[in-house]
Amino acid sequence: MKLERIVSGGQTGADRGGLKAAIALGISIGGWVPKGRRAEDGEVPEVYPLNETPSRDYPQRTEWNVRDSDVTVLFTWGDVFSRGTMLTKGMADKHGKPSCLVNLKTVDDHEAAKMASEFIQKFNPKILNIAGTRESKAPGIEKRVEHVLLLAFALGSEENLV
Repeated sequence: MKLERIVSGGQTGADRGGLKAAIALGISIGGWVPKGRRAEDGEVPEVYPLNETPSRDYPQRTEWNVRDSDVTVLFTWGDVFSRGTMLTKGMADKHGKPSCLVNLKTVDDHEAAKMASEFIQKFNPKILNIAGTRESKAPGIEKRVEHVLLLAFALGSEENLV
């Protein structure tokens, strides 16, 4: 099985870093966003073809992205017990979906890429959900997640990941 799509909720930070990496790699993107394409910076840009949930609330978007994916990689910055991280992890557990937590405050990009690559190779998903910390909580996390995923897929390509 090869990865077919990367999904996320379109929020600033880790979500958009995941979408940008997918675009750079030529991987299809998708996912759910709250009604009105709600994000902390206004609206999720139309460049990301994501579907709107019936609710403007973030939890529905989070659950639907977990539900519709095979696995989730969560990229955080320090606070691994934030409300959003705990919600995403809880939804993964609820739906019986494997998840991997990568704390970018405690590992460098190469170690983070290795962790993500090994997790993805282990579960060999068709649909990968990327979630995590918002840009306002960790300035620069969007670029780091994009970079880490590009490195992860470079490592994985040696194993025919994509």
